[in-house]
Amino acid sequence: MSRIGKHPVPVPQGVQVQLAGQTLTAKGPKGELKLTVVDDLSVEMADSKITVKPRETSRRGRSMWGMQRTLVNNLVKGVKDGFTEELEINGVGLRAAMQGKNLQLNMGFSHEVIYPIPAGIEIKVEKPTSIKISGADKQLVGQVAAEIRGIKPPEPYKGKGIKYVDETILRKEGKKK
Repeated sequence: MSRIGKHPVPVPQGVQVQLAGQTLTAKGPKGELKLTVVDDLSVEMADSKITVKPRETSRRGRSMWGMQRTLVNNLVKGVKDGFTEELEINGVGLRAAMQGKNLQLNMGFSHEVIYPIPAGIEIKVEKPTSIKISGADKQLVGQVAAEIRGIKPPEPYKGKGIKYVDETILRKEGKKK
């Protein structure tokens, strides 16, 4: 039995959830998101709680149970509060700036890197070395953060590059004489 899947997902005030077949639609202050639950699971709504259960005791149904419940929870939490990811830029001359609807990154290359911001994502550059990514869809926020970090990941000798705020870089010792 899934330890995560057996817990119902509470629907907070201000969030409207509609269930049509296997498609779950949530509307809230941060936007609207949809999720199609796999056919091996059944989704039920009762008194502001969403319950996910396997239809039968198949191996696939049991393995998808906890993940689908977590996706439903992320859907409800995303339209209510949203998700944020913070990136930090380390290194001399490395900086970020907003240029209209694009993120402009000076990463020490021969050219500036222009990153187009996808729909549903909001990027703030409070300082030239700090990037804050926020949005309702947890998967999309994480994907955008990973793509921006992938432009210049931190190197292990001096730690220069783009890293997550809570990430620790394993440093290596340099050359010795």
